[in-house]
Amino acid sequence: MERSLLVSLLCVWVLSSLSAASVDTTEQCPERILGNERRQTCPKKCQQDKDCGNKRQCLCDGQCGLSCVAPGRTCPWPLPPGKNFDVALLSPSPSFSALLEVRCKPGFTMHNGLDSTIRRCQGDRQWSGDEPVCTASPGGGLAAEPALVPEVSCSLPDDDLLSVQGSAIVGSIIQYQCAAGSVLIGNSENICHENQTWQYPHPICRRVVCPPPKEVERGHLVAVQRTEYEVGDTIYYLCKKNFLLDGPNQVTCLPNGTWSAEPACRARCPVPAQRSRVIVGGVKRWPYDLTDGVVAHGENVTFFCKHPEKLCSFTATEVCVDGQLKQPSCYLDPTWLQFKLFPHRLVSEIDPCDPADLQ
Repeated sequence: MERSLLVSLLCVWVLSSLSAASVDTTEQCPERILGNERRQTCPKKCQQDKDCGNKRQCLCDGQCGLSCVAPGRTCPWPLPPGKNFDVALLSPSPSFSALLEVRCKPGFTMHNGLDSTIRRCQGDRQWSGDEPVCTASPGGGLAAEPALVPEVSCSLPDDDLLSVQGSAIVGSIIQYQCAAGSVLIGNSENICHENQTWQYPHPICRRVVCPPPKEVERGHLVAVQRTEYEVGDTIYYLCKKNFLLDGPNQVTCLPNGTWSAEPACRARCPVPAQRSRVIVGGVKRWPYDLTDGVVAHGENVTFFCKHPEKLCSFTATEVCVDGQLKQPSCYLDPTWLQFKLFPHRLVSEIDPCDPADLQ
């Protein structure tokens, strides 16, 4: 019952927070009063979205009142295991206004006598309230623990592309991670010292972009022309008429700032045979029966060669490579007279040689 009541109160609180983000927010959100912020670092004060810039919105940020906040900014998550309490994220992601529940383990309570509390992700990327302390409940059968002084923490970086995992309290270690499409410059971990300073400067996230893709000879780019492209952007290639695309028809901007393998447009090959059949695609045919008398790039063409001493033939295969199809050294195209007067004796029409004859 207690947990159901808590969830109901949370829903009311969230709806109230969302209302504070509307145009008429001045009556919904408390005024910022200096000294009431406690440990919270307040962003720029505002009255409406146009007072903010750089993708920020004028939203209610607890005791800070209406402030210029980046809604996508996240608070540290996951948090390290707590002593005598468990932490659960109640929102889909640890972004601004997200809620988490801190619940003491059985037999423990907080200094106010409750066994749970709710913390909110603030505009300064910190969870609201003091770090929780759960001590043994009176009569709980456990030895009482001395009350602890609320823990202090270090400030977190103001970078929309940089997310933080872990707690920022003194003595804790955090890990940094950049958003997709950016690369981390600096240390990936940091530790908060007792004087509330970090061991290393906060890293930065640098956007990764790709330069305009190369033009392909005999082809076209199908893309919006820009000076730079973001990671994951895709462009397409088309070849001009009578040319074959060799490779993928699309390329993608990679996280290292380069494009994936680029294709090429290859030319078709004329078949260097006129009066002898060849084998293309597993079919024996006359060259003039081929469309335009050519084959595509990468196509195998098998020619018939005459045995130098016997009346039989053997085969030799060549491949079309970007407009070039070599004639096998053993192949000799029949003369016009041979083709007209003795078609049955053409090299492609005589019997094949016995394998023993080719040794």
